[in-house]
Amino acid sequence: MGLGTSNASAGATEMTYLLPAPAGVIAFAPLMLAQNKGYYEDEGLKVNFVTVKGGADVGKQLGAGNAELGGALGDTPIILRQNDIPVKGVALLGGGALHQMMMRKDANINAPADLKDKSITVMSYQDTSFYATLAVLAQAGLTRADADIQAAGPVGIWQLVASGKAQGMIGAPENGAMVEAEGIPMTWQSTGEYFPGMAQAVLASEEMIAKNPALVQKFVNATLKAFKEVRDNPTQAAKEYVSFMPSYKGREAFVEKVLTYYANNVYADQETVGRFDPQRVSSLQDFYLDQEIIRNRIDLNNLFTNEFVQNAGQ
Repeated sequence: MGLGTSNASAGATEMTYLLPAPAGVIAFAPLMLAQNKGYYEDEGLKVNFVTVKGGADVGKQLGAGNAELGGALGDTPIILRQNDIPVKGVALLGGGALHQMMMRKDANINAPADLKDKSITVMSYQDTSFYATLAVLAQAGLTRADADIQAAGPVGIWQLVASGKAQGMIGAPENGAMVEAEGIPMTWQSTGEYFPGMAQAVLASEEMIAKNPALVQKFVNATLKAFKEVRDNPTQAAKEYVSFMPSYKGREAFVEKVLTYYANNVYADQETVGRFDPQRVSSLQDFYLDQEIIRNRIDLNNLFTNEFVQNAGQ
């Protein structure tokens, strides 16, 4: 991976985009559709997707100049800026929270108060799913000590719920769909009702935005084009996605279910596609301060910019 963009043989600008998890995760469907339908190519880009260890690692690598752009949750710059890592969001993929509160129906968990003494899985204690869990508990005056929160990793998060070793989880929609695919009924609720969490975002370093805004703009243009297609017609997007992703062959119904949930509950509620809502970012920062997850309030202008999203609409 190297920063300085080079011209590929076809005259396209070659670039690296860092993913916080493997490319086959359904959450990255808009990116994979943009890649396989030639939208990046149409913008003159040759995008190489490289997986690193989570959203915080994406931000650190971008800050170090190891790649041009990357993906993480929209709140990641709030955390990283505390450690002087100069990254900001340049496009937000949805107006809702990525993380969902997904509980086994037989656990009878209908409100935050019902989480007392229950086992709940999250991806990791460094992941926003954990912070979202703390926020949900706080709604009922509960703390981390009142529930058994287990950091279970990308597979354990849903397998422990499916096996009955945990009553539910807070994580990405595909995790709940995995449990339901095992024949276990689940109840679903967005953590956005309790916590101003955010969807996935495209991140860039301050240096990248200053030195190569044209590249950032081209990537945002192509990504938002595919994102809108998924949001507006998840059924069609699921068919196309499976045709590009052989690991999901024969699981079209599963993919359609997950993308439809994303479209309705994560991707919705944005007046302008890709735009960050300053009020939501500010509220989320307040929560992180209250929970002592961060030490200082950061100027909102250092956390995101809507300039590329506004230009993409022209």
